[in-house]
Amino acid sequence: MVQERHSLKLAAALGAALLLGGCFTSAPRPSQPGAPAPGPPAASLPSIPPAPGAPAPPAPAPVPRSPPPVRENHLSPATRALVTQAQTLSAHGDIDGASSTLDRALRIEPNNPLLWIELGRLRLTESEAHQAEGCGRKALALASGDRGAQRQAGRLLADALRAQQRNQEARDVESQPFMK
Repeated sequence: MVQERHSLKLAAALGAALLLGGCFTSAPRPSQPGAPAPGPPAASLPSIPPAPGAPAPPAPAPVPRSPPPVRENHLSPATRALVTQAQTLSAHGDIDGASSTLDRALRIEPNNPLLWIELGRLRLTESEAHQAEGCGRKALALASGDRGAQRQAGRLLADALRAQQRNQEARDVESQPFMK
């Protein structure tokens, strides 16, 4: 019993030591022997106002913003073949076959805006403007960073809105920066 109590105390002490040991960090060591330890970071030092009549220090230069990453979407060889097949089927009047072929392509690459644009164009030929609008909005959301795909999705969306007699909304889409 005494040994059991002693083991529990030892385990509790070891656990507390491990717990507290993780809370503390050691001070950084100087890089060279005999070198002074680094002081507090510059941001924590108090600022000293300039002497009266002295010129004010220059303002820090603005950090230039990098442009958003430029991306270009492409179709994989499999989806490219399916899109070509769908376009051929559509040209021969087989809209149902073209639609199911594009659905297969979308199962392969569901986040490719180019496929959503293609499906939206097909929906417009079927006079399904509401579905074409949905495809255009989906393509636009997926096309971030790809100016070409954004423009194509914007054109699809504007055409779908015009087909629904929503001309002002179509003009609003066409006035967006990605359309220029």
